[in-house]
Amino acid sequence: MKNAVIRFLMVLTTLLVFGNSAQAQNDKPAPYQEGLHYFLIEGAPVAPVETQELAEVFSYLCTHCNTFDPYVESWKENMPEGVTFRRVPAVFGRESWELYARGYVTAEMMNVPDEAHAALMARIWKEKDIMRNMDELATFYSQFGVDREKFISTSRSFAVDGKLRKDQALIQTWGIRGTPSLVLNGKYLIAGSAAVSSYDVMFDIVDYLIGLETQADQQVSVAAD
Repeated sequence: MKNAVIRFLMVLTTLLVFGNSAQAQNDKPAPYQEGLHYFLIEGAPVAPVETQELAEVFSYLCTHCNTFDPYVESWKENMPEGVTFRRVPAVFGRESWELYARGYVTAEMMNVPDEAHAALMARIWKEKDIMRNMDELATFYSQFGVDREKFISTSRSFAVDGKLRKDQALIQTWGIRGTPSLVLNGKYLIAGSAAVSSYDVMFDIVDYLIGLETQADQQVSVAAD
C-alpha cells in the first residue's frame, strides 16, 4: 500500500512538472492550448498510457465525415508507432444514423475488411445511393465475403445491441455533440472550431498530444525506476 502511494505521488509530481515544462519548452508557448484547441475529458485518467489510441466518432450519413475520411486515411498511413486507431459510430437518437451504426458494428464483429468503410462512403456520397434498411446494407456488405443472411441475423444479436449501447454511452461520456470528432486515449477531445480551423490542424493537434503523452510516459518510467 505504501509503495503504491509513493508511486502515485511520483507520477503526479512528474506530470505536474512535465505539464509546466511542455508549455515553456525552448521558452516558447505550446502551439496548442487545452480549453481552446483541445479539451480534457471530465473524469478521464490523468496518468499517461503505454498504448495510445485515437478514436474517430463518425456517421456514414454525416457529410463532414465523408470529407474528413481522406484526412483520416492519410494520417493512418503515417500513424506513429505504438498508436492504434478505431472508429466509433454515432447515433445521436437518429433512426437513420442508428441503421448505419448497427451495420458498422455488425461488419466489425464479422471481420469485414476495412476497405468496406471507404466503399460505403463512396456509395452514399459519390453514387448518391442511400440504403434504407438492413437488407440493403447486408447486400452491400456481402460483396466483401460475408453471408448476407448471417449478416442480417448478426445485426439483430445481443452482442451487436450491447456493443452499440456501449459505443453510445462512451460518446456521451466523452461529451461529444457532433461529428467528426477525435478522442485520444479517452482523455482528449479534438473537434473543429474557430480555433481548429481545418482537418489538417485537427491531426496536427493529435500528433502534438501523442508527443506529450509519449514524453510524459517516459518521464514517469524514469521516475519509477
